[in-house]
Amino acid sequence: MSIVASPPDIWRLSGFGDEIDPDPHVQCAVLLAVGARHIEVRSAWGVNVVDLSDAQVQELGATILGAGLRVSAVASPIGKCEIDDPREEARLARVIEVAQALGAPFIRVFSFWSHGDPSTIGPEVFRRMRGWAAMAESAGLVLVHENEKDIYGDVPERVLEIIEAVDSPALQVAWDSANFVQVGVRPHTDAFAMLAKHIAYFQVKDARIVDGAILPAGEGDGQLADTIAALRSRGYAGFASLEPHLADAHALGGFSGPAGFGDAARAFRTLTDASGVVLQ
Repeated sequence: MSIVASPPDIWRLSGFGDEIDPDPHVQCAVLLAVGARHIEVRSAWGVNVVDLSDAQVQELGATILGAGLRVSAVASPIGKCEIDDPREEARLARVIEVAQALGAPFIRVFSFWSHGDPSTIGPEVFRRMRGWAAMAESAGLVLVHENEKDIYGDVPERVLEIIEAVDSPALQVAWDSANFVQVGVRPHTDAFAMLAKHIAYFQVKDARIVDGAILPAGEGDGQLADTIAALRSRGYAGFASLEPHLADAHALGGFSGPAGFGDAARAFRTLTDASGVVLQ
């Protein structure tokens, strides 16, 4: 699937719809109200994308299209499991079907829970994710790995290991500043130069390093202003997807509510305006 590039000072604003409300109609209304033209789909009606029926996918797609939005990514839970879980290839196959039905170019994935010494699972992580990338490439889609805490790829060095070991254009980086903060990484200082050329998707949330609390963009230690400026200087012209987690955060997602989501959008737009980035 081809993705039309924008000028480097124009980024496409998106957001996790289920951070707003379980109802896709409410999700779309709030995203339109904050100036977004895209939505990132993680769940609808309280049902994760992996478990949506064909009829639900059809209804969801019609709702999104009817609102005048498009889908930036399917935020799957693939890889948020133990390394020996045999279900993920079948689950990914289903997510690929959902992404194709919704017209999403990207699918978010993870690199398995890590317990103890991460090096013990590295080779198996690489093997499994090579297979995933091959599946995505055959479908004309791109997987983006999110640096979730407590998975193999939670620090920049291991994110880079994954990308280089898989070595596929169908596996790139979904950058999340807050997640880096929560594992003690200064995102722009410690990780940006290492991963910059692999960043294909930008997830927007911030965090405070002393306690890991999630905050609106620019209010924590995620160095969002520096990262936005650096991305713009590199010519990034992709999606910026709001995932605020301002009311709740848990292993499979988070929630902000309509008001919290609006606060997060305004905070992020303050930063992009200061950097000369136009969100649309």
